[in-house]
Amino acid sequence: MEGTLRWAALTAVAPVAWGANYYVTRQFLPADQPLWGAALRALPAGCLLLLAARQRPRGVWWGRSAVLGVLNTSAFFVFVYVASQTLATSTASMVMALSPLALTLGAWLLLAERPSPAHLVAAAVGPAGVVLMLGGPGAQTRPAGILASVAAMLVSTAGYLLSKRWDSGPGVLSVTAWQLTCGGVVLLVLAAVTEGAPPPVGGAAVAAYAYTSLVATALAFLAWFTGLRRLSAGTVGLLGLLNPVTGVLLGLSLADERLGVPQVAGMVLVLAAVLCGRPRAAAPGGRTGKAPQARAAGRPGGLAD
Repeated sequence: MEGTLRWAALTAVAPVAWGANYYVTRQFLPADQPLWGAALRALPAGCLLLLAARQRPRGVWWGRSAVLGVLNTSAFFVFVYVASQTLATSTASMVMALSPLALTLGAWLLLAERPSPAHLVAAAVGPAGVVLMLGGPGAQTRPAGILASVAAMLVSTAGYLLSKRWDSGPGVLSVTAWQLTCGGVVLLVLAAVTEGAPPPVGGAAVAAYAYTSLVATALAFLAWFTGLRRLSAGTVGLLGLLNPVTGVLLGLSLADERLGVPQVAGMVLVLAAVLCGRPRAAAPGGRTGKAPQARAAGRPGGLAD
């Protein structure tokens, strides 16, 4: 159980980093070139991890890397960038809190990974907290931003489920590097064709791009996909609820946003859902639920090849 909690703690790095990324993107990056913003987030992270992995795709992994790159990187990053620029930090991140329900149900239907009753309850309680937080005073509901957030949630859920389905073979480091690089190349081409020259960046923007690429992408994706291999989809999805909590707290402390009593109650429900869906004791063989382990020898924790 202690080892499982360590994997959960590692996985939690990702939603916390993503929650902070909404604020960084909204405050410090240009709003009118989302493709360049997404490309400058994905491609440096992918190249850095590719240098560390020192392995290229082989066989079916060329196609799989392209599919995962489009879903988890190209489409996802563009939608998140648009949502970050058109919604308040708290609202943008809270819409994404619906992803645990989608991930839990998707894993049940497509991967035969049946959730525990606690996960089902938590998957319902979490969105209830989201509804409370979204309905507060001053909450932004601009249609473009809401649609972008929903689209980001749907494409990332599909990508995460495919990542879990294809988790045998290469290690997490390589698979993460391949999809970020593939997705980043697609974004770079689209940005150059449709948005022209890259945006000019000053000191604050350089620091912001460094955070989005190194922390909110390279580190966060490694943590997240490691969690998908070590924990059940339901547990990983519920840990994703730390994303909106981080966004709300940053919005309150740095962006002068306000929460009323319903929003505080919603945050309490979200945190209760995370605790309710915490990983259980491992079954014989070191497995937690039906989550697969890292396959290959010589890959401690599935983090490196």
